[in-house]
Amino acid sequence: MRIFFVGATGYIGSHAAKRLIEAGHEVTGMARNQRGRHKLEAIGANVFMGDAENLEALNDQAASADVTIFSAQLPSQDQEYDTVASLLQGYSGTGKTFIFTSGTGVLGQRTDGAWSEDTFAEDDAFVTSKYVAKRRDTELMVQAAAKDNVRAMVVRPPMIWGAGYYGLVDRILHSIDRTGSACYIGAGMNLYTTVHVDDLAELFHLIVEKGTSGALYHGVSGELNNRTVAELVARQQGVPARSVTFGEAIDIWDKAAALIVLGVSSRSRSPRARKELGWEPTRLDLYDQILAGALNSRERS
Repeated sequence: MRIFFVGATGYIGSHAAKRLIEAGHEVTGMARNQRGRHKLEAIGANVFMGDAENLEALNDQAASADVTIFSAQLPSQDQEYDTVASLLQGYSGTGKTFIFTSGTGVLGQRTDGAWSEDTFAEDDAFVTSKYVAKRRDTELMVQAAAKDNVRAMVVRPPMIWGAGYYGLVDRILHSIDRTGSACYIGAGMNLYTTVHVDDLAELFHLIVEKGTSGALYHGVSGELNNRTVAELVARQQGVPARSVTFGEAIDIWDKAAALIVLGVSSRSRSPRARKELGWEPTRLDLYDQILAGALNSRERS
């Protein structure tokens, strides 16, 4: 199939686009600069030079493809909603495929480090934080587009690791830079479930080829609580680990990070992806990779 990938130069997109090319699909990725162009050319993708603000050009490119995958990080949730709405309108009545990349941040519960037993499968009900409400609106809009003869689906990754990078490790390394300690909030029993970026890329491949219109898919391979991650990084770096208050966390990171990542529990399961698509993650050595320092890169690759 001919696939237009908006966000193909990003952490998720570059790995997913590479997997789709390996599977025999023709992928055109959007690049905003020459660095992005070179990154796409290196994995064998065609290149569309542009940006998400030019909706006319974006829609023209999408119209020439059988599938559009959206995983771009835009400046605001409102802009994301409007851009996705425009692309969906262009696909209305065509039967073409549209895949929107969300994230399990929409499931997040502020616990300030406390444990939460709540864990959500793809179709479970939940209460959305006001900080990500518009993202949830976008998810629902995409799923509803199935009624307009669009093969529209949502993929909702948890926290992603691999290729030398893990966002939580990056934040803990930042706390070491600021305080000399590997920090976590409160008891540190809260967590985001996780997935390796290559396992996530395989999930995109399966959704393109086998996904059900109107569906939402999770991709989960395991979980480690924040305190455990901080203690592993501390051992690897030769520094102490310690708990901080929410107020301290704002000073160490920032309010958004404390509210949406470090102080939140977001636990998820992926029964639909596993049963319906046959998705099965194979890269499960997160603990060992953190302890070895293999995920200490400050840049996503």
